Amino acid sequence: MIIVKVGGSLYDTPELSHWLSTLATYSSQQAVVIVPGGGPFADQVRQAQTLHQIDDDTAHHMAIIAMKQFGLLLLSMMPTCQIISGKELPSAPLSIYLPDDKILSEQSLLKSWDISSDSISLWLANTLHADQLLLIKRATIQTTSISKLISDATIDNGFADLFSQSPVDVKIIHYQAYSDLSDVASNSNDNQSLHLP
Repeated sequence: MIIVKVGGSLYDTPELSHWLSTLATYSSQQAVVIVPGGGPFADQVRQAQTLHQIDDDTAHHMAIIAMKQFGLLLLSMMPTCQIISGKELPSAPLSIYLPDDKILSEQSLLKSWDISSDSISLWLANTLHADQLLLIKRATIQTTSISKLISDATIDNGFADLFSQSPVDVKIIHYQAYSDLSDVASNSNDNQSLHLP
C-alpha cells in the first residue's frame, strides 16, 4: 500500500483530474490511499483565525475539516473510491482518507499549524504500515533534506519530529509529473527519498 497526499494547491489545476485518473489506474497494481490537502478551505481557516483571533486548537480542528472538504470534492470526482476515516485498513484498491474527530486526540499530532496534511499523511502512513508516502506538490524541489524543505515552507514544521520517530520512505512528486508515478513508486529512484536532517 502507498499513501498519496494530493496537495490542496492542485484544487484549481487541470492536473488534479490527471492525478486522480493516474492513481486510479495505478491502484490496480498496488493499493492507494489518497490523503487530501486543505487547499482553499484551509486558507479560509487561516483568514478566520486572523480575523476573529480564534485559538490554535479551534483552528486545527477547522483545518482538519478543511481536509475533509477537499476530500469530499475528490470523492465526487471519483465516486467509486472507498472512504476510510480512522485507523482501519482499506479493503479496496483505491481509498480516500476523510479524517474524523478521533484524530484530534492523537498525542503525536500537535494542535497547531505545525501539523498540516503533510504530517497527517506521514502519521497515516505509519498507522497503516504503508510501504511509501508520496507528496504531490506544486513546488519545484531542489533538495531531499527534510530540514531544508521545512525552512523553505515546502512541508510543515512538525514533519521532522514525526519522521524521526517513525521513518517511512517519503518522496515528493511535482504536480505535473503524474506520468512518472510508476517510476517513483517503484523505489527505483531511492535518491529521491527524503531524509533527516
